[in-house]
Amino acid sequence: RDTTMAATATSPLLFVIVGKNEPLFEAELTKPTGTSADSVTRQNYFVLHSALDLAEKAAWTTNSMYLKQVDKVNSQHVSTFLTAGNIKFMLLHGGRTEDSIRNFFNDVYELYVKVSMNPFYKYDTPILSKVFDQKVRVSARKYLS
Repeated sequence: RDTTMAATATSPLLFVIVGKNEPLFEAELTKPTGTSADSVTRQNYFVLHSALDLAEKAAWTTNSMYLKQVDKVNSQHVSTFLTAGNIKFMLLHGGRTEDSIRNFFNDVYELYVKVSMNPFYKYDTPILSKVFDQKVRVSARKYLS
C-alpha cells in the first residue's frame, strides 16, 4: 500500500479566496478530527496567512495565473492561483498533484467569474452563496479526492 496516498487522503484540505483586505470565502474541505482539531484548524489558517506574502512575491516571477506551490510547512503545502483582479485562491493540502490542483483552481475560477458577474454581487466582498459553496465542494471531491 502506498503510504503517501494514504497520508494525502487524510491530510487537511483548506481552501480560501482572499480579496484585497479580507477573506472572501473559506471552506474546510476535510475537517481535522480528534481532541486537537481546533488547534489544527487554527494552525492551518496560520500557515495560509503566512503564505500570503510569498504568493505576492511569486506573482512577480511569472505571467501565469497558477502560481503553483508557494509555501511548504512540514507536510502541508500551499498552492495559489491569482486572478487578473488580484484575488488569491489559496489551497492548503498535503501534497496533491499539480494537474489536479490546477484543474480545481480552473473550476473554481470559472465559478468565481460567474459570481462576480452577478449584478447583485459587489466586487471584493465576502461570497455568501450556498450554491457557490456546494459547487466548490463538488469540484474539490472531483479533483482533490
